[in-house]
Amino acid sequence: MENTSAQRVDTVRASYSARSREYVDLFGSMASTHPSDRALVSAWATTLAGPVLDAGCGPGQWTDFLAECGLEVRGIDLVPEFVERARTQYPHLVFDVGGFEALDAATGSLGGVLSWYSLIHHDPHEIRTPLAEFARVLQPGGGLLVGFVEGATVGTFDHAVTTAHRWPVAELSQVLLEAGFEVLEAHTRTGSGHRPHGAITARRQNTR
Repeated sequence: MENTSAQRVDTVRASYSARSREYVDLFGSMASTHPSDRALVSAWATTLAGPVLDAGCGPGQWTDFLAECGLEVRGIDLVPEFVERARTQYPHLVFDVGGFEALDAATGSLGGVLSWYSLIHHDPHEIRTPLAEFARVLQPGGGLLVGFVEGATVGTFDHAVTTAHRWPVAELSQVLLEAGFEVLEAHTRTGSGHRPHGAITARRQNTR
């Protein structure tokens, strides 16, 4: 299992690194985001108290967006090229290279975690590890927002960079419950030329 997970991490990092410039050009600004996503993240930000982690920050546009919402936020990403771009574009913010399996944050130290499409490359049997780590670093009542590709069943789909997974809202919600979260809201969206989108807001349960 550990070797498989390490291989996945290496594959994801290498695949995004090879296409980092293309990715930044296509998706590296808030102009490329959907208005309803900006509204959702902005509303979620108002519910948070304490430092926030943008887990899988890419080139940093959502990290900066959260900072503009008045939050203390830092970003992490597996891809060094994304972190370098984020540091250059947003020098007032903190960005580090890192994964989600062992976060550099104390237990119960964060008020929120944004995981916007950053778990789509985790196999269904692996996704519980980062979710458990998110639960660990969040204070009781802390908020989690997950963006993902929604589908009728759990399964893989053709992704431009590397293998990715879709989730039905109900099944991902159940995994969040098992990881120690209370699911608050779920949102879905479809449109011509776009994959079905899902987003779930959740809160770290008070029991540990």
